[in-house]
Amino acid sequence: MLNPSFLKLGDKIGIIAPSRKITPDVLYPCIKLFESWGLQVVLSPNIYSENHQLAGTDLERRTDLESMLNNPQIKAIMCARGGYGTVRILEGLQYSGFSVSPKWIIGYSDITVLHSFAQTHLKCSTIHATMPINYNPADGETESWKSLKNLLFGEPIDYRIKPDKLNKSGKATGKLIGGNLSVLYSLSGTPYDIDTKDAILFLEDLDEYLYHIDRMMMNLKLSGKLNNLKGMVVGGMSDMKDNTIPFGKDANEIISEHLNNYDFPVIFNFPAGHLVPNLPLLFGKEVELNVGADDVTLKYI
Repeated sequence: MLNPSFLKLGDKIGIIAPSRKITPDVLYPCIKLFESWGLQVVLSPNIYSENHQLAGTDLERRTDLESMLNNPQIKAIMCARGGYGTVRILEGLQYSGFSVSPKWIIGYSDITVLHSFAQTHLKCSTIHATMPINYNPADGETESWKSLKNLLFGEPIDYRIKPDKLNKSGKATGKLIGGNLSVLYSLSGTPYDIDTKDAILFLEDLDEYLYHIDRMMMNLKLSGKLNNLKGMVVGGMSDMKDNTIPFGKDANEIISEHLNNYDFPVIFNFPAGHLVPNLPLLFGKEVELNVGADDVTLKYI
């Protein structure tokens, strides 16, 4: 697994929009934030392009991603926002220069596509973290942004969080992978499908019907992806929807039910995903998960 170098003052961070479109007024405050960190910001040529919901045509967005992946001067690639569309630009993507100059890919939600692409094709660690669409200058550097800055500049990250009644106790080590459950579900059976063997799987989601969560968990179970897991971390399951006739369980309870027959440790309500704070996670790196009744930790090893 490739491990990009951590950033230093003067490094260049590229910003791309591989999914939904974004406007200069939304992006500008975060550009100033990165500059205040001592970084040089490089915008992809088509970042403000528009094609209905998307940030330009598939070709424009693919070209922008390629230019950043293969540019040896770029040390990190920040995705401006999620939405939908990243999966449309993977076919034919050229990335031969990446292995010579690996760099951090940063984002969450629809950017789960790139996290999975990095695991299956780039063989490189990535950062699941907040994005410019979430930055509000009125709030200043929140915990989400401070943690991301610390991580990018090489400070170690270890997390201790509150216990949850649905947690499953135990201790495990494994490579942390995952992202948005709906996006992972959409990649099932493709060349970008994740390998969960001996891994610790992180899941989060937003704005899904509860029965969709059940269906996607059934997919993970029936496809065998839960069989050889070392552990699971469940982040935000935010703004879930129900039908007129209630499903009968919330999202965390649905997930918990599907894990009853597995003996690996599980953390619920980890502060990452479509919520605040959205703490950064290093995907592709080994972590130690320790889930006790009174103490819950996730440490990188």
